[in-house]
Amino acid sequence: MLGATATAHERRVRFRELLAEDAIAQFPGAINPINAQLIEQEGFEGVYISGGAFSAAQGLPDIGLTTLTEVADHGRAIARVTNLPTFIDADTGWGEAMNVARTVQEFEDAGLSGMHLEDQVNPKRCGHLDGKEVVSRAEMVKRVSAAVKGRRDDAFVISARTDARAGEGLQAAIDRAKAYVDAGADLIFPEAMRDLGEFETFANAVGAPILANMTEFGKSELFTTQQLADAGVSMVIYPVTTLRIAMGAIKRGLATIRSEGTQASLVEGMQTRADLYDTIDYNAYNDFDASIFNFSQEGHQ
Repeated sequence: MLGATATAHERRVRFRELLAEDAIAQFPGAINPINAQLIEQEGFEGVYISGGAFSAAQGLPDIGLTTLTEVADHGRAIARVTNLPTFIDADTGWGEAMNVARTVQEFEDAGLSGMHLEDQVNPKRCGHLDGKEVVSRAEMVKRVSAAVKGRRDDAFVISARTDARAGEGLQAAIDRAKAYVDAGADLIFPEAMRDLGEFETFANAVGAPILANMTEFGKSELFTTQQLADAGVSMVIYPVTTLRIAMGAIKRGLATIRSEGTQASLVEGMQTRADLYDTIDYNAYNDFDASIFNFSQEGHQ
């Protein structure tokens, strides 16, 4: 009630523990705080906060148009309500080295558990689209080094994402990832791998935990957690899945209301009021309120 009970540091420590475990950790994307509450209630290990999903929810393409302030506020609202580790998309860090350091500190202050920083140029593109460009390996090493230097809580997880697979090939992406680990990255995010063999090659070569991005309609097949774990992947994210589920249902529902003149046929598939109140812990708020305003005016003039 009234937010997470685990501290931000405790959730960051838990994130690191997950990366060190043999079992693969699943981080579905949350598009808002109640979505994060559902993710926790369904027993997942963590919550991912996608820049692509956030920009789409603002009616914008995923090309770096959202600001650090907007993204940090969005992340803060989600981190506030869940005891799970929260992992956020930092795009290219909103500027040069000092901007990257500030980005880390803004996310720390927002209660987030970790972030990933990518090696694309600005303006960036969705990782599963063609036409991406990456900065030099040296430039990205500067970004990662600045992030590590800006970090005040050593438990905050800094992940380096490389988009080099598409334009430079698998080996070049691996070489970049090794340099990013040497610069202090805790976790490597190889974007747009083509098959399980590429994930396995990457995991064996890099010497650091890696994550898989299981986004729909992308370059990678939608592998199972068991397949990914067998390939050496430590963590999997589903960045835009809940947004796509929700938007698909909303679009179909609106068409039904338009054609039938009522939402009656849709009610069976809706979240009930009781389930909504259970999700947001409504009764705990009532109990808290009653424990404070429990006095009586009787006998007083």
